[in-house]
Amino acid sequence: MLAHRIDQDFTVRYHYPVCFTRDAFAPANPVLADLLRAAPGERPRVLVALDAGLAAARPGLPDQVQRYALAHADALELACPPWIVQGGESAKNDPVDVERFYRLVADAGICRHSYVVAAGGGAMLDAIGYAAATAHRGIRLVRMPSTVLGQNDAGVGVKNAVNWQGRKNFLGTFVPPFAVLNDFGLLASGPAADRRAGIAEAVKVALIRDAAFFERLSCDRHALADLAPRALEPMIVRCAELHLAQIRNSGDPFERGSARPLDFGHWSAHSLETLSGHRLRHGEAVAIGIALDTLYSRRIGLLGDAAAARVLGLLDDLGFRLADPALGQLDIGAALAAFREHLGGQLCITLLEDIGRGVEVHSIDEAAMRACVGQLLALAR
Repeated sequence: MLAHRIDQDFTVRYHYPVCFTRDAFAPANPVLADLLRAAPGERPRVLVALDAGLAAARPGLPDQVQRYALAHADALELACPPWIVQGGESAKNDPVDVERFYRLVADAGICRHSYVVAAGGGAMLDAIGYAAATAHRGIRLVRMPSTVLGQNDAGVGVKNAVNWQGRKNFLGTFVPPFAVLNDFGLLASGPAADRRAGIAEAVKVALIRDAAFFERLSCDRHALADLAPRALEPMIVRCAELHLAQIRNSGDPFERGSARPLDFGHWSAHSLETLSGHRLRHGEAVAIGIALDTLYSRRIGLLGDAAAARVLGLLDDLGFRLADPALGQLDIGAALAAFREHLGGQLCITLLEDIGRGVEVHSIDEAAMRACVGQLLALAR
């Protein structure tokens, strides 16, 4: 028998800026210092973490960070020299740097009013974001994504995670960053394939949210394939806007429901990454997943032939290889089950009913999907 019940109800408002700049660590650039600047007379302590791949591509970056701190000594104090963190999926698979983060926080006197500035690729940001969210129950995090994927998608959202025993993003948090600082000057630090991979997320969000954006991507496809900044940078801004709008307006920013409408193409992409031993970048796997779900949408009568041809043609023109050998190993039933388990609740997959308009379904005809896999694999012959 219930003796007493109290229903607790309160609202927490979140706000964080997403800034776009160039050469954020140039002493003359005040954007980062202005973000970190506290009340007059206060200098917050800052731990700067740099992706090892980014640091290798820009050997002078740690010194540049220290010069920046000296130039803006009124606004921030480095708690220690910049810390180099492993990058790529290793950052999420190997817990060593999360443990090192906790030790650094303890040894350097980092508190909940301090800041962590993390500059690097999406996987490294995920891992450091998870560590920052769990140390002291949350240290203020400023993300500085150095990849297209990080700047237009992964780095602007509220999720942080690491992998556990081969399960992608099994350990994680939903914690908004203090701020996101997208530095276009960092993009050239990584391989061209990384920049290209990030374009897949723009195609994804355009297909399910913004037909006009898809048209712009189509018009700019050759410049995007060449990774021209005049096309790449506006694409990043618009893609980030659409992802932020989804988080802000969906009514479910922390994904308590079963739907993840911005994960179009992702149910297979997660498995393809693993099957390839992470040879496939996330964006490359997403491009394959987009193509697969586009073909399936056409096969079950949701999408017309002309629209499907446009989607596959754009992905091809952008330079994505859609007939990857990992597709031949894809266990459709197991991949769908893993995706449903990760979401919780019932299976929820986004498909296309037109360019710019997605639709959610709760079951997949595995035989029809296998036929679509065969169609994609046939492209390699």
